[in-house]
Amino acid sequence: MLTKGSSRLPQNTRNILVIQLGDLGDVVLTIPTLRALRENFPGSRLVVVLREKARGLLEGSPWVAEVVYVSKKKRNVPEELAYQVAFFSKLRKHHFDVSFDLRTGTRGAFLSLLSGARIKVGRFNSNGRFWRERIFTHVVYPPDELNEHAVKRYINVILPFGLKIGSLEPELVVSRERMEKAYALLRHEGLEPEKPIVAVHPFSLWKYKEWQSDQWVSLIDYLAREYAFPVIITGSAEERSRAAGIIEKCKGKAFNLAGRTSVAELAALLKISGLVISVDTVALHVGAAVGTPTLGIFGPTPASVWAPIGKNHRVVQKDMPCVPCRQKGCGDSETSLCLQNLAFAEIREALDETLHHVRTGAGA
Repeated sequence: MLTKGSSRLPQNTRNILVIQLGDLGDVVLTIPTLRALRENFPGSRLVVVLREKARGLLEGSPWVAEVVYVSKKKRNVPEELAYQVAFFSKLRKHHFDVSFDLRTGTRGAFLSLLSGARIKVGRFNSNGRFWRERIFTHVVYPPDELNEHAVKRYINVILPFGLKIGSLEPELVVSRERMEKAYALLRHEGLEPEKPIVAVHPFSLWKYKEWQSDQWVSLIDYLAREYAFPVIITGSAEERSRAAGIIEKCKGKAFNLAGRTSVAELAALLKISGLVISVDTVALHVGAAVGTPTLGIFGPTPASVWAPIGKNHRVVQKDMPCVPCRQKGCGDSETSLCLQNLAFAEIREALDETLHHVRTGAGA
């Protein structure tokens, strides 16, 4: 699995850098890797570099000493130069023994180089950028990751070094302050947080992962009619108007909380909820990581790779011979017929079974 470097890390490893410049869901799925590093090097200081939008996910994590985030704010040339100098000065002050770049992008490779880490571990990239491998002192090349869960893919970067790997289930720790904010938000909407609430997340950055809005209406009305469960719709500020459009068509009561929380506060909101129903996006991973049962609605992406790990999580996916095709919609068209043709009636049985656990408390 190692194509460059020794499989031994120094026993006196004290300062570790992990670079994860993926999306929000990728950050959640990296948590088992961070936990494993912390457990194998209990006296170490673990610093993580993330995109700015993901910083709230790991702040307060028991496995991470510090979160450093990359800002994409527009600056003029002098401002950008000053920002870069300050950023790398902040990074290098840790005197890293080891850095792990979990992805194959060029930005992570340059961060590894400029971090000053003595040992720099990166992934092999088969896109022809051979210069990238020269940056790293150690290069990991997992033989076959196509069907491995995304959590395992990130674990693979640290696996060659003989580390003990514990649970593969991500775990997000939510602070009391954020829980109190989430409770206050629900009470402001007239909801009783002590009673079961179902959180619905219909949106994704990728349109080919989204289910039809009329099917969400059918689902929300069913929850209101058959279970009398309050429904909250979560999403970003940009998705708030789309959430309102769904609610306008509903006969049952639903509450529009899209854009009302930070990503860290979303974790608290989903922790309070009795069930999270979501397409393949960050809310699904966050819900599972805070211990809430989930029902994931998948289209062309393989659930075996991206669905939450654990017995309290279920997946529904259209039974079609081409599913999962792993494409960005049919023929990369951004339109997924497997989701367009997935009717609410086809997921009702899985929903009922999941809600049974919520109602009885068996899934908590």
